Amino acid sequence: MQHEASIREPLILGNKTYQQITDDVLAPIVGPAPRGWKILITISSLVALYGIGCILYLIGTGVGVWGLNKTVGWAWDITNFVWWVGIGHAGTLISAVLLLFRQKWRMAINRSAEAMTIFAVIMAATFPGIHMGRLWLGYWVLPLPNQFGSLWVNFNSPLLWDVFAISTYFSVSLVFWYIGLIPDFATIRDRVTGSWQKKIYGVLSFGWSGRAKHWNRFEEVSLVLAGIATPLVFSVHSIVSMDFATSVIPGWHTTIFPPYFVSGAVFSGFAMVQTLMLVMRKTMNLKDYIHVRHVEYMNIVIIVTGSIVGVAYLTELFISWYSGVEYESYAFINRFSGPYALSYWTMMTCNVISPQLFWIKKIRRSLVATFILSIVVNIGMWFERYVIIVTSLHRDYNPSSWGEFNATSMDVGVFIGTLGIFLTLFLLFTRFFPVLALNELKSILKSSGDSQKQAALKESK
Repeated sequence: MQHEASIREPLILGNKTYQQITDDVLAPIVGPAPRGWKILITISSLVALYGIGCILYLIGTGVGVWGLNKTVGWAWDITNFVWWVGIGHAGTLISAVLLLFRQKWRMAINRSAEAMTIFAVIMAATFPGIHMGRLWLGYWVLPLPNQFGSLWVNFNSPLLWDVFAISTYFSVSLVFWYIGLIPDFATIRDRVTGSWQKKIYGVLSFGWSGRAKHWNRFEEVSLVLAGIATPLVFSVHSIVSMDFATSVIPGWHTTIFPPYFVSGAVFSGFAMVQTLMLVMRKTMNLKDYIHVRHVEYMNIVIIVTGSIVGVAYLTELFISWYSGVEYESYAFINRFSGPYALSYWTMMTCNVISPQLFWIKKIRRSLVATFILSIVVNIGMWFERYVIIVTSLHRDYNPSSWGEFNATSMDVGVFIGTLGIFLTLFLLFTRFFPVLALNELKSILKSSGDSQKQAALKESK
């Protein structure tokens, strides 16, 4: 009996033509802003202004307005830093790694994911800068000749490794994102009618004319940058994990942190992409380009990375017991039964249990369930960073210095403010830049368009 392979679902619905793809993607840029976008930008801008006010008050008054104390010197600030860096991971993974593996489904989401990476890394860099107390002396973290003569930064410090890793990651991600936008900028340049718009997009498009030589160089540069960016996906969060793993504090001093942090970063990053993608799909009317098949593939990645994170949690518990070190054992017993037990069990529920719901096909392909669970996952990943940092610090080797951390309104305000700034930047991006890789979508129309799939299905019958 001859077996016939089933035809895969199309990646572009609605029997689109090349002209229609251009019209749909550029509609928010050359036309009026959608109503949903206006509502979202208003809300996010107000939250962003509140956050900026909190940050300015914090810088003017000092980090004492946070809930930090002698025992817990790191708390929401570093929790938020690690959380934002993790979110920034998905953009490079979707763009670079999936490009190298020639995965066509990435083309509907890579542009937004890359933009998300840029804005998330900016938000991440905010927190160590504020934590310095004197933001205007931030350049001291760079190994530059200065007025102190032979005084250099401490190259043995993992915090300095963070500076190198994150600045490199940001630079490569920014270039990778911008290079991909150049052909689309040229398309917008040829479409807009305003003289100032033509000039701006003309400058941004670097004189792109669409000649074969330009496309050839575009492909080569994209592949080279993807090859450079792929190791960064693994190195950046590995280095962030070493901020903790190279210490001697119980609960931190472990070799599992680098792979554990990387998988957690991809996990939270993909969840944030899902959240933004579904909002953008609704407000920008892109239902024919971002649909159930894309959501399902993303959810499969969330299942895999969520399972890795769950195994890492269990491995930590096992090693703390198997090591026979009473301090390690106590650190983990204190996590799930001490003052911060609620945070621990919130983390376990959101990160280990909730992603397993995606094994059910109906939930995995449900847009509403995906939107809710993607938010749940990111709540869980924030609590993971909080649990790792605060529960390890508030009980150290010396019981006389034990203390607890209580967040203040400034802790909450700065964090919520960065969410508002992030969303405002992302929404501005969706208004003035194409949110889908326009020319890449056209390149897969023949093989993955709705009408082409229907023709192939008729032939197979």
